[in-house]
Amino acid sequence: MKTCAAASLKAIAYQAADRPQGTGTGAAIVQFTNTTAKSCVLQGHPTVAGAANGSPELNVPLKVTPTGSASPVKLSPGGQAWLKLTFVQVQGEGDGYCESGSAPVIYPTMVIGLPGAGKHQVALEDGQFAECDGTLTATAVTATKPS
Repeated sequence: MKTCAAASLKAIAYQAADRPQGTGTGAAIVQFTNTTAKSCVLQGHPTVAGAANGSPELNVPLKVTPTGSASPVKLSPGGQAWLKLTFVQVQGEGDGYCESGSAPVIYPTMVIGLPGAGKHQVALEDGQFAECDGTLTATAVTATKPS
């Protein structure tokens, strides 16, 4: 079965229910939906870049630490798959701070890349992406919705 083409997927992101302590985004769920009439497969861990106001040349690649093993996820027409991104959390109130001493960064959108399935620019449905240190952990694409 073929890997899902970028054009065959709709991607959305929202804050995860289970996230680290702090005032930033902490963790986000990215949901992919197959919008075509044919089944396809997603597999692997994502690449992630902070998107700077829709200008691809200004995207900031983040260092992704993969967690868990990757296995193929078959998406039937209308089928869904998910992955979870967990950021180094922003602490404190207002603009917040990073425990490392670096400055927190806020991105209106992130560009999520999947092996063979293109790149997808997503905004959080309920806020903006806030993170510290330019690093995150990411699960592989899964057929089970993470919390």
